Amino acid sequence: MLQSLAGSACGRLAQRHRPACCFALLVLGYLLYLVFGAVVFSSVELPHEDLLRQELRQLKRRFLERHACLAEPQLERFLGRVLEASNYGVSALGNASGRWNWDFTSALFFASTVLSTTGYGHTVPLSDGGKAFCIVYSVIGIPFTLLFLTAVVQRVTLQVSRRPVLYAHLRWGLPRRRAALAHALLLGAAAAAAFFFVPAAVFSALEDDWNFLESFYFCFISLSTIGLGDYVPGEGYNQRFRELYKLGITCYLLLGLVAMLVVLETFCELQELKTFRKMFYVKKDPDEDQLHIMEHDQLSFSSIADQTAGGKEDQKPDGEPFVGPEPPPALADGSPQR
Repeated sequence: MLQSLAGSACGRLAQRHRPACCFALLVLGYLLYLVFGAVVFSSVELPHEDLLRQELRQLKRRFLERHACLAEPQLERFLGRVLEASNYGVSALGNASGRWNWDFTSALFFASTVLSTTGYGHTVPLSDGGKAFCIVYSVIGIPFTLLFLTAVVQRVTLQVSRRPVLYAHLRWGLPRRRAALAHALLLGAAAAAAFFFVPAAVFSALEDDWNFLESFYFCFISLSTIGLGDYVPGEGYNQRFRELYKLGITCYLLLGLVAMLVVLETFCELQELKTFRKMFYVKKDPDEDQLHIMEHDQLSFSSIADQTAGGKEDQKPDGEPFVGPEPPPALADGSPQR
């Protein structure tokens, strides 16, 4: 008897603290995933970084040996200045002198990366006025962009996701969950083909130094708003129709971002994912739910009462006080007539 009571008590305790335990496992899993990524990136990229450093040291030593009249501190200052200008998007190479970073199409591309929080970092404001305006522009523009994307994604999701699932459920008799899952998979595959594979093939053909993997890498880094900035299209020295190319890339980024949000919203509406997410959420207190329901009912009753009173006031003639309905005539014994 005592064992059964203890077992039931432990079961209730575990059920009560299940969201907290799941959340703790979620935090632990996320930290382990961060450590896993750091270990993999370090083991893969550190040898390449070491080789590049050795190559640069050898080039520097050979250059100083061939130009004995040039002192190493002077070369260091020159290279430091060149690298500083390169970080601001200005190249010291002769074949890059005719390429401007702040013409209208390049500035439009920069504004789109700022508002979408992609931020490649290849072009940054040089002046103090530009930096100050970028702060103000971002403070206003990023919430504005979120509002714009939310409204667009809500309308597109209704037409692209919810209505096809409802049509398949009502017309073909498919179970709603199965139809939603199949539609989400098809939509994800179509979005991947339209905004990853096809643009990657286009970029690999238009960019001289990009292969398909690098082009696909750029598409993913851009549409996921990571924006590392190591690959930026339209920055080649012999790029033809650069202004039109930059404008097309800006449209691609905006449309691709909307498509990615629609796909994510479609997957988030799947019942399986909703059930999985609830494992990590804090359960609402029943008293809070009851209070919320009571407040909602009170507000609804108040609104109905206000509408009724407003309707009565609208029905009375202008300039006359509102008079309620006359009471029924009383009988001889003084009781009202039924």
